[in-house]
Amino acid sequence: MTEGYAIGLPSWLSIADAGPTDASGERAVLEAASARSRSGLFTALVGALDLPGYVGRNWDALADSLRDRLDAGPLTLVVDEAAQLLADEPVGHLGLLLAVLGDAAGDAPHPLRVVLRDAPERVPAVRRRAARALPRR
Repeated sequence: MTEGYAIGLPSWLSIADAGPTDASGERAVLEAASARSRSGLFTALVGALDLPGYVGRNWDALADSLRDRLDAGPLTLVVDEAAQLLADEPVGHLGLLLAVLGDAAGDAPHPLRVVLRDAPERVPAVRRRAARALPRR
């Protein structure tokens, strides 16, 4: 795993060219090729995290479902081919997703870790895109 790409990112988020080796709790994989659009993202998250189907309707429902899921234990969400994540949407949608994930990570009784994973040559672009999309705190 390439650790150098985590500089400037929140502690719950990392960007890598290989999967995490120290995942605690459940590990779920989201194929970003299926999550290029907002609707595709919600559908993919419902499948990857076994969330209720109503999550596909809005960001607030996703936030509530993630908090409920994190009541059960720690979770590592690995996003494969991360360069494709919400690629068909304005960057603001990635920002909304990262805000929801960040809020869940901060509020949950158990840790949430998110790993954006892609080929080594795409990792720098994934990192730049994530850094631009992250909400400013």
